[in-house]
Amino acid sequence: MKCVAVVVLLSLFSEGLSAPLTSCDALLKPITVSNEEMLGRWYFTGGSSDIPGSRSLVHLMTSVWLDLTVTSRSNVLNIVQTQRIFGECSSLAYDVIFENSTMLIEQPFYLKEVYLSTECADCLVAKEDIISGTDKFTSLLMFSKSKSISPAAVELLKKQAECLQLPMPIIINPNNEICPDNITPSEGLSALNSVLQAKMGHQVARLLDSVFDMFIN
Repeated sequence: MKCVAVVVLLSLFSEGLSAPLTSCDALLKPITVSNEEMLGRWYFTGGSSDIPGSRSLVHLMTSVWLDLTVTSRSNVLNIVQTQRIFGECSSLAYDVIFENSTMLIEQPFYLKEVYLSTECADCLVAKEDIISGTDKFTSLLMFSKSKSISPAAVELLKKQAECLQLPMPIIINPNNEICPDNITPSEGLSALNSVLQAKMGHQVARLLDSVFDMFIN
């Protein structure tokens, strides 16, 4: 009887371990997004990443918006990304490949972005896999057509971050002032690549991430 009891307990324990994995499989399953659904203005509402320094940067950002438009090539979209940091606005512009519900950047670094389920009707939740040299990173980002998102959407985002073993997502204050449209953008991919390749600063950036999280949270 003792042996039977042990077998039953092991069986229950195994089921308990497999349940979160099954749940995560569902939460991280990519969804279908059309080109038309990608277009327009999107406000960055929050997210998480294991890129060193990313959490410090988000703490310093008070607002970010993206404008996605078509180009002359059917599988290429143009992104204008405008952000306010330390009260100063700046803008970046770059092209991305978008096809089969997947966004790709192939040079000067590799980025693959797919989209996950969300509790928000006018939101996009993006999971990014990034490779820069020998470094690999993961990001989970939420964008919305409006600047605020529901508590249910935030809770689902937190669960998805947990499944990806990422830190707790940082949520942007929806009342923060956004930047105007009339900022001339600079070339974006070079600027983003310089952040990813700053290997000497990764250790310092991780320390800053910890400090910001400690004092702000």
